[in-house]
Amino acid sequence: MNFLATLRVALRALRVNKLRSALTMLGIIIGVAAVIIMVAVGAGAQARVEEQIRALGSNLIIVFSASATFTGARSGAGSLQTISEDDAYAIGRELEEIQAAAPALRGSGQVVSGNANWSTIFYGITNDYFEAREWTIVEGRPFEPSEIYGAAKVAIIGQTVATNLFGDASPVDQVVRIRKVPLTVIGVLERKGQSLSGQDQDDIVLVPISTARKRVLGSTSLAKSRSVGSISVKVRQGIDVGVAEGKVRELLRQRHRLQPGQDDDFNVRNMAEVLQTQEESSRVMAMLLAAVASVSLVVGGIGIMNIMLVSVTERTREIGLRMAVGARSRDILTQFLVEAVVLSLIGGFAGIALGVGGSLMVGQLAGWRIELSMASVALAVGFAGAVGVFFGFYPARKAASLLPIEALRYE
Repeated sequence: MNFLATLRVALRALRVNKLRSALTMLGIIIGVAAVIIMVAVGAGAQARVEEQIRALGSNLIIVFSASATFTGARSGAGSLQTISEDDAYAIGRELEEIQAAAPALRGSGQVVSGNANWSTIFYGITNDYFEAREWTIVEGRPFEPSEIYGAAKVAIIGQTVATNLFGDASPVDQVVRIRKVPLTVIGVLERKGQSLSGQDQDDIVLVPISTARKRVLGSTSLAKSRSVGSISVKVRQGIDVGVAEGKVRELLRQRHRLQPGQDDDFNVRNMAEVLQTQEESSRVMAMLLAAVASVSLVVGGIGIMNIMLVSVTERTREIGLRMAVGARSRDILTQFLVEAVVLSLIGGFAGIALGVGGSLMVGQLAGWRIELSMASVALAVGFAGAVGVFFGFYPARKAASLLPIEALRYE
């Protein structure tokens, strides 16, 4: 008997028991749909982490000032101003592993434009900040060197600040006030989204570092010391970030004249390690979700095996009659295998429709990012077919091993 004839016989047998066939496929449908939804959710989470990695800036090291200790009580990180602009320039100039080192002063306050106002944070920076953080300007221009060193009253704002102060209007050439200091907006940053900690990176105002020091913050001691709150250090491509971190730490210890065994008076955070840990956690979660969903397919396969065993028992006389008129054991084996695989594949394709629809619904209702891929769909259907073969083989083998005379006598 050729394959097409076997397929027709198998389909006819499945149509005879439509309800039983539908219930048998239900396990496969749910399993395939669960795999597709779980993989889509996991892939969406991974894509979100990758976006955050790109938004934060690849190969990034952050240097912070150390914490101060007063009468045994330690204050928070950065409370003791121990790093300076000169440290940043030395890192960029003396270490060949470093592509850019950007000092930054941080403050917060109300930014006002006309009748609109918004509470935000601002940073005093140099143009190296844009390179270190891989941040581009989508409208307007960066700071001129004369503006950075001359404490010019100019600012570049993030998308969140622009939306809350100006709506859909262009902010460029508009005037905003921070701590009563008027600043002309000369640029708007590209959208970055949330950081790994959930902070809105677009809720920011950037000003020249001299402007922040002399005009906005207005601290005489800060102006004289040239101290900064942090330094963003970008490592060149192809350079191990851990090695670069060690070089930065060694240089700063030399500049700060720290003796061997003496604690650092600064903190260095390797963002690559933080991001790698986050990415690995996301990957493990995606694999766990897929593994849990795959259990549904196994359960569906066991259901197919049970139903096929019942079918073999019910159709024993039919099997004996077919073998008596010339059907070989191989034909019986093929017929029952085809039935099992057809059940799995039909259930698999129905599961695709349910899985794609379910993924879109989860993304819409839960607000999660969903990443559907053809690879996951093909994997789910392929696994469904494999389940049909694996769990259908034993019932098919049992049917093929029946003796014709005993099968014809079966009641």
